Amino acid sequence: MEGDALCSIGELARRTGLTVKTIRYYSDRGIVAPAGRTPAGYRRYGADAATRLALVRTLRELGLGLDAIRRVVDRELTLGEVAAQHAAALDARIGVLRVRRAVLRAAVARGSRPEEIERMHRLAQLTESGRLRLIDGFLDAVLTDDRAPARHAAARRSMTPELPTDPTEEQVEAWVELAELSQDPDFRAGLRRAAEDHASDVPDTPADASAPPHPGVVAIVRDHATAAVDSGIAPESPEADRVVAALTAHCASALGRPDDGGLRRLLLQRLTTAHDPRRDRYLRLLALINDWPSPQPLAPALQWSVTALGKRAAG
Repeated sequence: MEGDALCSIGELARRTGLTVKTIRYYSDRGIVAPAGRTPAGYRRYGADAATRLALVRTLRELGLGLDAIRRVVDRELTLGEVAAQHAAALDARIGVLRVRRAVLRAAVARGSRPEEIERMHRLAQLTESGRLRLIDGFLDAVLTDDRAPARHAAARRSMTPELPTDPTEEQVEAWVELAELSQDPDFRAGLRRAAEDHASDVPDTPADASAPPHPGVVAIVRDHATAAVDSGIAPESPEADRVVAALTAHCASALGRPDDGGLRRLLLQRLTTAHDPRRDRYLRLLALINDWPSPQPLAPALQWSVTALGKRAAG
């Protein structure tokens, strides 16, 4: 189309690669109006029609609706305004699709039954306030000691997942698994017993407010047993005797009681209660959701200690 010459709809179709039917549809919607008509009523298009159609084609491929495209080509809205609105809509859609994909992948990995998929989907779709209510209910059930408010609040913060506004697929999968784990009655009961044991180990108020937190039995044992595990000391071996002696002496000092058979039986009971691999799993999922460093697993140290104390109690 040269100069001000008009062309037929067929010629415009050849030049743009669009079908006559498509161009006619765009014309009827007021997006690319004809510049005039022949005496017989056939549409004729001006020099700008091909340029407008090229823009329409691009915007359609980007997913914009025809009403928005008409307003852009008629300069009722700027391209930037429409693009920003469409990008926001796509972001929301991508978020929904990411959640759906995470649920489906988790279902495949677990071989989930239909009712399990429905539950996972419901958990994944929870709003921020819904997620908070679910986790608050879990923490209310397992953290019952609030004699020291600051310590209690810190414990809740350390166990609360905060899914980002734009989570990764891995974070969505982690949230679904953590949410399911938090609703497991057996897991809740075990954590509650471990939390109660820890509360009985730690004084309500430290003698010196500036002193570091008083370690509980599990923390003391973890430090001693982790070193033994890392050194390759078998819990049944004679080399483990000195490790057991050191950890029981440390616990006796922390609890203010004699280092005797009664203490060792108490430690064995406490550590058996605390030794739940699901606790490590919860903390790994929590770190992934909150983008925290991955924690060191506790289970190896607890298993080592339970075996070592059990062998010596039997002996």
